Amino acid sequence: MLRQNLQQKLLQKLSPQQIQFIKLLQIPTVGLDARIKEELEENPALEDLSLVNLNDPVEEYPDKDPDTQEFNAEETGNDEFDEFNVDDYLQEDSINDYGSKYEQNGDDEEERKEMPIAIQSSFYETLQQQLDLAPISDKDFAVGRQIIGSLDDDGYLRRSITSLLDDLAFSQNVIAEEEEVEDMLKLIQSFEPAGVGARDLQECLLIQLRKKEQTPVIQKAIKVVENYLDEFTRKHYDKLERSLNMDSVELREVIAEILKLNPKPGDAGETNTKQLQVIPDFHISNNEGTLILTLNSQNAPELRVSRSYKEMFEHYDKASQKDKKLKEAVQFVKQKLDSARWFIDAIKQRQQTLLKTMNAIMQYQYEYFLTGDERNLRPMILKDIADKIGMDISTVSRVANSKYVQTEFGTFLLKSFFSEAIQMESGEEVSNKEVKKILEECISNEDKQHPLADERLTEILKEKGYNIARRTVAKYREAMNIPVARLRREL
Repeated sequence: MLRQNLQQKLLQKLSPQQIQFIKLLQIPTVGLDARIKEELEENPALEDLSLVNLNDPVEEYPDKDPDTQEFNAEETGNDEFDEFNVDDYLQEDSINDYGSKYEQNGDDEEERKEMPIAIQSSFYETLQQQLDLAPISDKDFAVGRQIIGSLDDDGYLRRSITSLLDDLAFSQNVIAEEEEVEDMLKLIQSFEPAGVGARDLQECLLIQLRKKEQTPVIQKAIKVVENYLDEFTRKHYDKLERSLNMDSVELREVIAEILKLNPKPGDAGETNTKQLQVIPDFHISNNEGTLILTLNSQNAPELRVSRSYKEMFEHYDKASQKDKKLKEAVQFVKQKLDSARWFIDAIKQRQQTLLKTMNAIMQYQYEYFLTGDERNLRPMILKDIADKIGMDISTVSRVANSKYVQTEFGTFLLKSFFSEAIQMESGEEVSNKEVKKILEECISNEDKQHPLADERLTEILKEKGYNIARRTVAKYREAMNIPVARLRREL
């Protein structure tokens, strides 16, 4: 049964400009440059002033203030109107000539030279190269290639032999026996890096140990991994000494050899390439007791609306009433101009929000940024900064979760300066960062043969005036990735 009725609703919707600002705000500095380049490629009405200056006289741009660059950086000595043809541009998609267009007018050769691409063999390519050199039949080669392709990123073979046989039959039309697959797996386990092709951690460690020179220490290490791996991982050293009839010195040598092994051989050749480069968004310097905050210059690009596109809009707008096609061209150019202005405004708003938020954090944690001592960190939550700058908590969260600040004591994620309050016996509120710092110092200075249990750490904190439960101490220890006392024990 259909009915009609009236409803009154109050809805809050984000405009396209607000959505664009939110997306730009949460992009870190390392990703902002790529985002700007993407926008420059998509919108010809947007120009990078630093690139335009390569061809234009310097005196044409006396005003480089980021707050005025959108409107004051319009004057240019080159009239580029004739270089643009709106009709041709409208037809670009159908011509499908995007690649050739940007090969001629796009990336600068000098810029390409500054960003070389490292060419190196991947983990799988390295294994494939070793397989290519093995004197085996075509069938064995197909089996070996299937095994290599089935390894995970750590270098382990997690699939069963039966599953590999099914894969070979259905994907490559190769009918193989289980023994043939086992033989090829043993061959691949002899490849470098050592330990590759193992089906579990124990097999991975044994492959590596058996490739070493079989000294008495290595033989004992093999015995430990073969028969007492669980006791080894749980650090039950007393049981190992009794079972293997070793003293603590011998066991220490054996453990040292096992710890040299790589539990993830697939990462062996790619460790350096997986490191994330952190580019700070802010810099804080100490000028004789006065903190100075600066924004990374990459966060303040010199963008402007293209003068030639403005002239093009005025030219076509005058004639648009006479020609339907020209009227469409005016709408297209206006859309590009509006998009360019919105993007520039969003970048400026991003700059202002970043500076405003970071300045509030710096003022709130002034003593910490002066000294670098984590004990000087005040309890601070997102709401404290949001109230201080008059913005929403979600805005502060977007800044804190993705931005870094470089200080004289290191580079830190803004999120690390936020912490909950803990009340001391004196009634004073301190940051839980202070408690974590004390825990870290206690554990780093403990006797490794008799590490401090959580109960003892709780007692130490209470002696210092921090009335904290044992479960809270355990939570903080786990948050710092510090294992329990038994696993911290050393011989």
